[in-house]
Amino acid sequence: MKRGLNSFENPSLALALQSFVQKTYAWMVGGLLISGLTAVFVASSSMIEYIAYNPGLLIFLFLVELGLVFFLSARIMSLKASTAGLLFVIYSFLNGLTLSLIFLVYTATSIQNVFFTTAALFAAMSFYGYTTKRDLTSFGSFLFMGLIGIILATIINIFLASSALDFAISIIGVFIFVGLTAYDTQKLKEMFYELSDDGTALGKFAILGALTLYLDFINLFLFLLRLFGRRD
Repeated sequence: MKRGLNSFENPSLALALQSFVQKTYAWMVGGLLISGLTAVFVASSSMIEYIAYNPGLLIFLFLVELGLVFFLSARIMSLKASTAGLLFVIYSFLNGLTLSLIFLVYTATSIQNVFFTTAALFAAMSFYGYTTKRDLTSFGSFLFMGLIGIILATIINIFLASSALDFAISIIGVFIFVGLTAYDTQKLKEMFYELSDDGTALGKFAILGALTLYLDFINLFLFLLRLFGRRD
């Protein structure tokens, strides 16, 4: 395995790693809170109808969110940490606007139950990814190919409208994002060891790591909701 496994041989390095991981998860949880509160607020107001019945607005929000993810991922090193943090906050807010639409489809109780199920599953897999001595790198390309596969299958199913294919996509999606949660958590440690002597870079990558884990959580939540959510 990589040198991250030897972190506890250096107490100061282990403490620095812990601080980096805590900062990353603080950003992630903050992003989830922003999205969740935004979604609940919008769902309880007339704004949700405006968003739901304006396809152009939905497409615009989707494209802006996608652009922010790609921009942050590609330009993280050239951005100031404060700028990267602001973009993450904006992304979390915009995603909260689109997530509010789930309240039109599923019951509030169902959404709440699936959210807590997601949180428990995410925490378990993240803990595994952080503590395991097994190198998960080899799973990365497999999971990425699986992700591309379900994206393509989802696009195809827009035209087929197959409930069986939708069910299969949801099942596979859960397994992919369960795996990605462990994989991305382990990557956090490797990222730390590569940049442990550059505090400025670590601050930026904490935000990028938070974005990655945020996406894992949200996608896992949405796939579980498709499987177990009770429709309104």
